[in-house]
Amino acid sequence: MADFVAKTLEETTKAIEHSVFANDFSLRKGFLQRLDPRTKVITFFILLIITAWVRRLDFLLFFYFLTLFLALISDIPLGFFIKRVWVFIPIFTGIIAIPAIFNVVTPGKAIITVLKLSKAYHLGPYTIPQNITITVQGVEGAAIFVMRVATSVSLAILMVLSTQWTRILKALNVLKVPEIIILILAMTYRYIFLLLRVAEGMFLARKSRLILNTDLKEQHRWLSARIGVLIGKSYNLSNEVHLAMLARGWNGNPTLLEENSIGFLDVLWSLFVFFLLIVWMLLRHKMGYLL
Repeated sequence: MADFVAKTLEETTKAIEHSVFANDFSLRKGFLQRLDPRTKVITFFILLIITAWVRRLDFLLFFYFLTLFLALISDIPLGFFIKRVWVFIPIFTGIIAIPAIFNVVTPGKAIITVLKLSKAYHLGPYTIPQNITITVQGVEGAAIFVMRVATSVSLAILMVLSTQWTRILKALNVLKVPEIIILILAMTYRYIFLLLRVAEGMFLARKSRLILNTDLKEQHRWLSARIGVLIGKSYNLSNEVHLAMLARGWNGNPTLLEENSIGFLDVLWSLFVFFLLIVWMLLRHKMGYLL
């Protein structure tokens, strides 16, 4: 039990540290890196809204390929970017998308029959047809759902990869995010690595002192005790950090040594995004719910 938790903790630490390594992309001289974080927060928020409302697959594909183009001109390797998006999408979206392709959930024109029952079954207002088929409408709906998730995740990853975490927090003021939430996010990001290393050190110290394997009851006892120790360490650390911040003149507002300014690229990118927004609204008004 303890060995399993230790292994999980080690892999989690590596994954989070890998995300920190990805922060190096924000220091490159690509297109998105040169934009003001406030501009990116507002424009990406608009793109996320459009993505959430679009109901046509071709338009979603356009926005997805736009994210790939943005990654390319921002000096972010496409292989690295695509892998970060598509590794988890099949796991989390497949649970919802796969059942939707069958006529049990989405009736429509059949593509292929996957199962034939002896008869149709009626369960109250629901009916399970005799022939379980994959429908055109179901495949199209699942594809739209998957592409919407992929595009939204791509936009979020682009924002994180092209912007330093402290600047993202600073830019959140534009969206009127409460300062207490920004502070909590900043402190969590800063000290989660330290606490993970402390927990990993506890497991390593135990492993180095063990000669024989212990029973499950002993492992549970030790694990619960270490959880209590870690909670106590995190509580004491939070008090010490808060006192240190107050001693150094903390006034509750995050500050940066250098301020960003709106430039020509910010104006150009903002005009492009607002142009997409206007075109989408006009097409939506003309085509109705189809867009």
